[in-house]
Amino acid sequence: MSNQPTSTQYDLRGSVAVVTLANPPVNGLGYSLRSGIVAGLDKALADDKVTAIVLIGSDRAFSGGADVKEFGTPKAGTDPNLGVVIRALEDSRKPVIAAIGGMALGGGLELAMGAHFRVAKPDAQLGLPEVKLGLLPGAGGTQRLPRLIGLEAALNIIVSGAPTPAKKFEGTPLLDAIIEGDLLAGALAFAEKAVADKLPLKRVRDLKVKAPGADAFLQFARNTVGAMSKNFPAPLKCVEAVAASVSLPFDQGLKAERELFMQLMATPESRALRHIFNAERAASKVSDIPEDTQLRDVKKVGMIGAGTMGVGITMNFINVGIPVALLEMKQEALDKGLATIRKNYENSMAKGKLTQAQLDERMALVTPTLEYSAFKDVDLVIEAVFESMEVKEKVFKTLDEVCKPGAILASNTSALNLDQIAQFTKRPQDVVGLHFFSPANVMRLLEVVRGAKTGKDVLATSMALAKKIKKIAVVSGVCDGFIGNRIVARYGQASNELLNAGASPSQIDNALQKFGLAMGIYRMGDLAGLDIGYAGRKRRKEANPEAYIPIVADRLAEAGRFGQKTGAGWYRYEAGKRDPIVDPAVEKIIEDFRTERGLAARKVSDEEVIERCIYAMVNEGARILEEGIAQRASDIDIVYLNGYGFPAHRGGPMLYADTVGLANVVRALKRIAAEPGADAKFWQPAPLLLKLAEEGKTFN
Repeated sequence: MSNQPTSTQYDLRGSVAVVTLANPPVNGLGYSLRSGIVAGLDKALADDKVTAIVLIGSDRAFSGGADVKEFGTPKAGTDPNLGVVIRALEDSRKPVIAAIGGMALGGGLELAMGAHFRVAKPDAQLGLPEVKLGLLPGAGGTQRLPRLIGLEAALNIIVSGAPTPAKKFEGTPLLDAIIEGDLLAGALAFAEKAVADKLPLKRVRDLKVKAPGADAFLQFARNTVGAMSKNFPAPLKCVEAVAASVSLPFDQGLKAERELFMQLMATPESRALRHIFNAERAASKVSDIPEDTQLRDVKKVGMIGAGTMGVGITMNFINVGIPVALLEMKQEALDKGLATIRKNYENSMAKGKLTQAQLDERMALVTPTLEYSAFKDVDLVIEAVFESMEVKEKVFKTLDEVCKPGAILASNTSALNLDQIAQFTKRPQDVVGLHFFSPANVMRLLEVVRGAKTGKDVLATSMALAKKIKKIAVVSGVCDGFIGNRIVARYGQASNELLNAGASPSQIDNALQKFGLAMGIYRMGDLAGLDIGYAGRKRRKEANPEAYIPIVADRLAEAGRFGQKTGAGWYRYEAGKRDPIVDPAVEKIIEDFRTERGLAARKVSDEEVIERCIYAMVNEGARILEEGIAQRASDIDIVYLNGYGFPAHRGGPMLYADTVGLANVVRALKRIAAEPGADAKFWQPAPLLLKLAEEGKTFN
């Protein structure tokens, strides 16, 4: 059998055949691995000296499930498919023992459940996470797991998708033994004992589900799961599939599971979740940076500014054990920042997420300072000072003098020109943008801004560091607002037009929230503070008075309504509460504004709100792609999903456009552009969008 596929290795250990899964990194169940398992099994069955077969993976993974590289390719369904492989294990006349170390997830756990016996390391992670991709286990997982651990426990694992340590299953039919020492040695000993004791070969399909009061429990599960998963069909379908394990014979249950799996595969929600899964992996790769680029060592970080942003950024680093020198200009600002960090950790402690020892350990990693000289030995310094080029210039000229050669100098600017900032130093290759989103210790998104001269090793180091501090990083080129805020500006413009046309802030917000956004645009404005945008518009108006177009937001800011922090913005807020209350004073400001500008109010539908707001985002996204500011459409989706509360079940604005059909998006944009009084230039479809629509293509 010299032509055996290379994804498995076959060895004889005495009278036991060992089939080792070898498809790194996680033994994804691709075609060659599936074929290799069957070939190894056939070889062992044909050899009279072999009395038992052990199936084992690596220390990192027994198997992480389906091979994502094969998703959507013909190989994914080529025989032997996973169901055929599992059936071959079950039907083996010699005992098959699955030895589980690392993870056995999805198809990996389904494979193990096809063996006659299972042994595992206590810390091995077992789970069926398919629900996180909008799917359900499709190779018998919903039928076998309830037979091994009972209906309720199985349903919880399948609906949550969360992995569980093997130790928790000790004593259940899922695991025959927990192996403390060397896994292979333990599995071989178990196999020899199984043969010596003539243990009967247990097929999971022959077991009955233990489920007293199944009907009542399943009804309760449908109600609970339905209420929790309103935008996602998969969790409820999981309940239906598991219910089939109780009510139907095994083979019919498998058939029901398969039908439900195929139904989910065709849903836009599953498409969105699979898109997000792949998009997150793609975002970390930069097309022109070799994978073996030498990274810079980041053992100590400097942070300038102990305000909200600086505090949040500092916490990211001390959470993973990286010390931070925190700089402020005045002692009281420094004390306030340190108190905020401590208070945040005390809140986590109160919720049981942190111990006192961990709190003390993290606080000890912060060195407060009023002197730039504290930065002489840092490997990375991040500034989160006021958004003004004059202030940034002072900071970067000082850093250039103080920091050691090879230190990375980063700006947390959300809009200013990074190339200009880099020019304030003699080492523009060391300058990068690290745009964190507020609150920086909570939000997962990090925009890594690549300047014209940013070194490849600096970019690669920034991406690796983002992973270490548990952020999802997306690379952006230099432009006003980068990816996220540049699109937000267009989104804001579209919503302002709707306001001028006759919609109210609460109607616009409610329509966007019904669509699935975490927060409507006006609620988002009140949370962020209306003074920031106002200051920017005032700055641009002074520089170029002709280009200034008055908007309602300026009137609110002039009236001192800056949002939640002043108790009034687009809405009114009661002291200590964050619930937006519709305010007649705002309605009056809007009406007066319309009258002054000669605008007649009309009825605006919720559909129009969604169309204009979302398509404005998509159109700007297309321009960003065209200019090379973003590497790929899915990066724009990642920014919107993780930084701006775009609904996961829609997969991001660019995937949403693909789902609607790009030709339909183009038609709508052209229709809006042709309306009387429309800003035709703003609504003209981007050339890339037009091109893709004409060619019948999609962004992703």
